[in-house]
Amino acid sequence: MIKDTLGRELHDLRISVTDRCNFRCSFCMPEGEEYEFFRREEILSFEEITKFVMAIIPLGVKKVRLTGGEPLLRRNLERLIAYLSELPLEDLSLTTNGFLLKEKAKLLKEAGLKRVTVSLHSLKDEVFSRLVGRKVKVYQIIEGIEESLKVGLTPVKVNVCVIRGINHTEIVDIARFFKSMGVVVRFIEFMDVGNINGWSLEKVYSAREMLELLSKRFELEPVEKSYRGEVADRYRYKDDGVEVGFISSITQPFCGDCNRLRLTADGKVLTCLFAQDCYDVKGLIRGSASDEEIREFISKIWAWRSDRYSEQRLEFLENGIMPRKVEMFRVGG
Repeated sequence: MIKDTLGRELHDLRISVTDRCNFRCSFCMPEGEEYEFFRREEILSFEEITKFVMAIIPLGVKKVRLTGGEPLLRRNLERLIAYLSELPLEDLSLTTNGFLLKEKAKLLKEAGLKRVTVSLHSLKDEVFSRLVGRKVKVYQIIEGIEESLKVGLTPVKVNVCVIRGINHTEIVDIARFFKSMGVVVRFIEFMDVGNINGWSLEKVYSAREMLELLSKRFELEPVEKSYRGEVADRYRYKDDGVEVGFISSITQPFCGDCNRLRLTADGKVLTCLFAQDCYDVKGLIRGSASDEEIREFISKIWAWRSDRYSEQRLEFLENGIMPRKVEMFRVGG
């Protein structure tokens, strides 16, 4: 187990398996912006990803989450899941926009995936289509969630990024809809991930406001965090025990307990969702570096990390100098 300068232990690894997406979400890739995506040879192979994960498990990694872009666009992703499912991990999960989930849920489960989180920010076709930059029927995403429940990719969670003036009026309806399905919803404050999503403090609908709104409609009770570093403040409905959570990176930063390391599809390591700097590990993975050498490289990066962007955000805003950050579609959340 390793700790950084603030005493934070490495526990959770997020792996972006591709930078491509079938949506053009306003959260990370606004309409009109053009990007140069990774060439195939730049992206880590499944074997290379597995080698990296195997090497750093002894440092304390217990959970792995596959992200993107959209991870289900990565061909034969179930092969990577099968590799990782053989490793001594407590949890192996995937975050997806759900568009391809209905057809792939069974394969993912059979390969060894334990659970899924689906990003769905509205129940209204017109609002959701506006947010993701293409016409989409919400029922297509719902069918993927239903299939995930059917094959046992549970608990299924739904992430809802709340933007004031766009979807904040749907909070109660979304909560009620997924409560009836037994699906955990996590309402997330709109964050300034990357540099191009049009974020402003005025668009943030706070977790406190969300909780107050739901508390007027449902009887809720707090749930203790499962582990240090859990980002959601969890509650459950008293009548059925289904949980709902709130992630408040803007108004109540949780940098002090952050335990996540991120690996991009092209082999860069980041120690923060809002990171400015990346560390290239692909050379080590593709070279002759031993597992021990990879561990030593990551140990040094982690030991000296001092990330706490969310705690410094207001200071940056006041000074009018916001640092450049890695874009969301590269990091994967």
